[in-house]
Amino acid sequence: MEMELKYGDGRKTIRIPDRADVTILKPAEFPAVGSITDTLEKALNDPLGCQPFQSMLQQADPETIAIAVPDETRPVPLNLILPVILEEIRKTLPALNPSAITIIIGGGLHPPLDDNGRERVVPRQIAPDCRINAHDALHDSMVDYGLTSRKTPVRINADFASADFKIVIGQIDPHQFVGFTGGAKGVVIGCAASETIEHNHSLMFEEGARVGQIAGNPVREDLNEAGQMVGIQLAINVVLNAEKNIVQMLVGQPQEVLRKGAETCSAVYGVDIAEKFDIVIASCGGHPKDICLYQAQKGLNLASQALSPGGHILLLAASPQGVGDDIYFDYVSQFTTPEEVLNDFKDTGFRMGAHKAYLFGRTLAAFDVAISSDLDPGVLRKCHLRAADPTVIVGEWVDAFKGRPSIAVVPNANTTYFYHG
Repeated sequence: MEMELKYGDGRKTIRIPDRADVTILKPAEFPAVGSITDTLEKALNDPLGCQPFQSMLQQADPETIAIAVPDETRPVPLNLILPVILEEIRKTLPALNPSAITIIIGGGLHPPLDDNGRERVVPRQIAPDCRINAHDALHDSMVDYGLTSRKTPVRINADFASADFKIVIGQIDPHQFVGFTGGAKGVVIGCAASETIEHNHSLMFEEGARVGQIAGNPVREDLNEAGQMVGIQLAINVVLNAEKNIVQMLVGQPQEVLRKGAETCSAVYGVDIAEKFDIVIASCGGHPKDICLYQAQKGLNLASQALSPGGHILLLAASPQGVGDDIYFDYVSQFTTPEEVLNDFKDTGFRMGAHKAYLFGRTLAAFDVAISSDLDPGVLRKCHLRAADPTVIVGEWVDAFKGRPSIAVVPNANTTYFYHG
C-alpha cells in the first residue's frame, strides 16, 4: 500500500507492507463556508453574547483600538479577515485615524518576528496606515492586572492593554493540554509576559488538563479568567477543516465564541477508536503545523494516544525552521536519555521551553519513536529522536511483528485527537 502524507509545503510518499492491517484516522469532512467576507459580515452583525460590532464601536467611541492576531504558526487567513474588520471600523468611526489602530502579532514565547516575518503575517497593503508590532514576551512593556484565582500573574503587552477597544483574532483548534485554542488565548498567551505564560502552562500537570476538554480544565479556566480581567471586548475565531479552509466563523464574547467553536472543532477533529494500534504513522499536517520541531511535538503527543503500550510511532515533520526554541534545545541536549529529562524536570520544577523536552520525553520513554524530518540527524539525536526513512522503518517494524500488525495512519496529527466510545 502506498500513501502520500503532508510534509512541509509538499507531500512525502510512504509504502506500507501488504501484510499489515491499515486504518486511516482522519478528521471528518466539513464543507467550507462560502464567501469569507459575507460570512464574517453576517457574524459581526449577529455576534455571540454581545451587541453587533458597529453598535459596540459606537457605544465605546474609542480613541485607540488594539487587534491581537496569531503568528505564522497558525494558518488563520488574516489577509481575508483583517480588511473586513478595518473597513467596519472605518465606516463606523470615520474620525478615527488609522494610526490609532495597533495590530499586535502575538506569538507568546515564540521568537519575535523581524520585519520580514511581520510582512508575511500582516502584509502592509492590507493595513497600510495601522501600527503593526510583533509581541516580545521578554522585553516589551507590560500592564499588570494582578493574579488569577490560580495565582497566575496577568501581565499583558502594554500596546494591547492600553487600548480603549480590544479585539482578538484566532483559531479554535484542539490543544494537548489547554483543551482547545481560541477565545482569550491569543491575548493571555499570545500577548502576555513570560511569567504569565509559564505559570499558566505549569497547570498542565493538574487533573483535567487534556485535549478536547474545557470544563474542569485548569489551564483553560485560568486563561478564561485572565481574559475577563484584561477586558477583551470581541473575539473573532475560525474553525478550519483539514484542508485549512474555514468551516465556521465565530464573533462575539470570547468565552461564548470558544464554547460554540469547540463544539464544531470536536466534531471535525475528535475521532472515536475502539482499540489502540501496534504502529502509528503520523503527519503533523504539513505547513505550518510542522514548521519546527517545537510545534511538531503536539502531533507526536496526540498521535501517541492511539498507540498500544510499547508500540511504534513514526512522525513526519519537515521542520524548515529547525528546532524552534533555543531553551528547549539547550535543555534537552544536556541529557542522554528521555528518562533523565523526566527525572530532572520533576526535580527542578516547571520552566517554559524545558517543558517541551518533558512532553517529548513522556512519549519517547513510553514508545519506540522515529522521525522523518529535514533536520540534521545529529540535531535530532541531541533531542533523543531517531531519524529514519519512512518506508524503511515501517517495513522493519512490520517484519519484526508476529502476525498482522495493526497500523493507524494519522494525516493531521497536530489537530486530531482520540476518544473511546
